[in-house]
Amino acid sequence: MISLRISRGIGALGSHLKALCASVSSKVEVMGGDNEGRITRVLFCGPHFPASEQYTKEYLQVHPFIQLSADIISRARKMKLIMQYGVGLEGVDVNAATSHGIKVARIPSDITGNAASCAEMAIYLMLGLLRKQNEMKIAVEQKRLGEPIGDTLLEKTVFILGYGNIGIELAKRLRPFGVKIVATKRSWAPNIDSRDKFNGFLKENPGDALVDKKGIHQDMYEMARIADIVVCCLRQDNETVGIVDQKFLSSMKKIVLNWTELNWSDLKFGYL
Repeated sequence: MISLRISRGIGALGSHLKALCASVSSKVEVMGGDNEGRITRVLFCGPHFPASEQYTKEYLQVHPFIQLSADIISRARKMKLIMQYGVGLEGVDVNAATSHGIKVARIPSDITGNAASCAEMAIYLMLGLLRKQNEMKIAVEQKRLGEPIGDTLLEKTVFILGYGNIGIELAKRLRPFGVKIVATKRSWAPNIDSRDKFNGFLKENPGDALVDKKGIHQDMYEMARIADIVVCCLRQDNETVGIVDQKFLSSMKKIVLNWTELNWSDLKFGYL
């Protein structure tokens, strides 16, 4: 929902905007204003308002992600469903939604292309770090050849912290580079899914076979010590907030990719 404030005293432009919005929106609220007189507050102008996309972008860009607090949910009297594309429901007060009879769901990233897209971007960032992309750009602009001397993914050890859908897609793409893959997740028990069964018998998740060394989250410090690159694929929740702390950073080498919404306040430690 966007809020567009239009003063009645701003002339022809204001009159035009108000008339246009009124023609496409039935939800217009008039409220008391300041010295300039009463203000018309347009709750939403709809797609037919030419500047709707612009105003929506301006409103949303200051938010890292949309938060649906208990207060907002309590006001959404007609809401029946909150749907999230991929992970990232930490901004939704699920308990409040449940108490108001609102269902909360998400669309798995492994069947939508979202996980694959994230994995490809992580590969790009790894190569950019190893090949010193920014320094290379400067060298080309200055017509200096042969520098900087970059590095390769070949024979590197990559630690995937959080081996979920994104982690699996990342491992698939890393394997052809000739790397060693180590990973941690809560449990390595086989996923019970119709796709994981053969003649009625449960088989191992095929994504697990891509990992050279497996561990649970308690093993992450050991994994960090042996890894050349660490990729965080954890979602942010009560268990993972602050998981990349001073102890973890002190255990690892100096290349890390954050591919989630984790809180990185512990980077003030200054190790990287």
